Amino acid sequence: MSRIISVANLRTKGLPLTRAFGTVIACGMLATCSVPPSVLERMIASGEFRVLTRNSPATYYHGAEEPLGIDYELARGYAEYIGVELDIRVADRYWQIFPEVADGNFHVGAAALTVTEPRSEIVDFSPAYQTATHQIIYRRGTGMPDELSDLLDGRLEILAGSAFVGLLTAARVDLPELTWTENHEAGIEELIRRVAAGEIDYTIVDSNIFELLQHSYPETRAAFSIGKEIPVAWALQKSEDTSLRESISAYFAEVQATGELDALLERYYFLTRKDFDYVGSRAFVRHFEARLPEYHDLFLEAEERTDVDWRLLAAMAYQESHWDADAVSPTGVKGIMMLTSRTAGMLGVDDRTDPEQSIHGGADYFVRVTGKIPERITDPDRTWLAVAAYNVGFGHVEDARIITQIQGGDPDSWKEVRERLPLLADPSWFERVERGYARGHEPVQYVDNVRRYYDILRWMTAPESIATELLANATLN
Repeated sequence: MSRIISVANLRTKGLPLTRAFGTVIACGMLATCSVPPSVLERMIASGEFRVLTRNSPATYYHGAEEPLGIDYELARGYAEYIGVELDIRVADRYWQIFPEVADGNFHVGAAALTVTEPRSEIVDFSPAYQTATHQIIYRRGTGMPDELSDLLDGRLEILAGSAFVGLLTAARVDLPELTWTENHEAGIEELIRRVAAGEIDYTIVDSNIFELLQHSYPETRAAFSIGKEIPVAWALQKSEDTSLRESISAYFAEVQATGELDALLERYYFLTRKDFDYVGSRAFVRHFEARLPEYHDLFLEAEERTDVDWRLLAAMAYQESHWDADAVSPTGVKGIMMLTSRTAGMLGVDDRTDPEQSIHGGADYFVRVTGKIPERITDPDRTWLAVAAYNVGFGHVEDARIITQIQGGDPDSWKEVRERLPLLADPSWFERVERGYARGHEPVQYVDNVRRYYDILRWMTAPESIATELLANATLN
């Protein structure tokens, strides 16, 4: 193992009564039953849920204040579900996960693992929590291949020892000329970078990983999928004792039934659920390298003053001005945060084109707007409603919330308010609310773009890079 990352005391207090009661019963069984305790009972008695993972945007990485990642959040939720602490560790190499779990050193391996026949001979698997396909990745502008025969004249490089080797070997039966190189050193991200740079022509990546990395490499595209859609699940030790698998299955069933799983996946894959904007993503990466460093410290200072994530402020600033301190709109708003003269005066900003004044003023204004959102509304809805209000004004957001309520929706849900904001341009609706007409589609697009940029910034600035040494999550045998 490379590092031990202990995540203790994760919301184990205040468990629902049924869960806490079940934990007490299970613990009691250890003292009263004559039969050997099950894996689940021993885990509950130990008070730890041990998980082995890998750093990646789909699994586990360090955010600004706390760990993030789909597998991390599911593991944290399961630890809470059974009333124990989560002990999560990061393996040096991806292939270590399977023998470590098979030997019982960890309760589960959780690293965007795809379920394959070779792996199923070594470990058991939980029910799937998402699916993926194997995708051929190529460089934009070089001609999109439609089938494997189109790769014959190009350089195809894949991860050594991956499931892709078996797929390509099987394809050679009908396509004997097919060749490829197995890279023993690079990870998935490095292979994607090599395609983007034109160093190789093609690689193969699991779709769930590529979705999260594509915006960092806008020169790359997915051409087509090979093989069938495959489930993504947790790895467990093979055993006749199915208590742990059954408990995890019950947890996954609960988060699916309550919509928690869909909400979790939506948070991480939000920017990929929209149409991919090649030009915009390419410009963002270029400006990230050329413009953001000049203002980085100012955003950090604004975070210290306001307790607003500097990356959210930077995402808003990029949407406003593309980090151009001299930006001026046709309506007269100016600067990185594009403040109006009225707002600048209210905030004590003398020079809107001064980067420091603009960034600090914009942060202060966002705090004021956020403070108007009812306290009962929690994040992430609170944040996105505030971002919309920064763009269109708090009053218009309130009108959209009123319309949402009239239509029987939840006015505290950003998703439902988002659907009603465009109605502020419809006379049959804006005449019924206090502030009247507004171009309601604009704050919708504004928030969508800010969310996109914010997600990319979180991944690109994570303290521990999620784009380094990223091996074949869900591909190695």
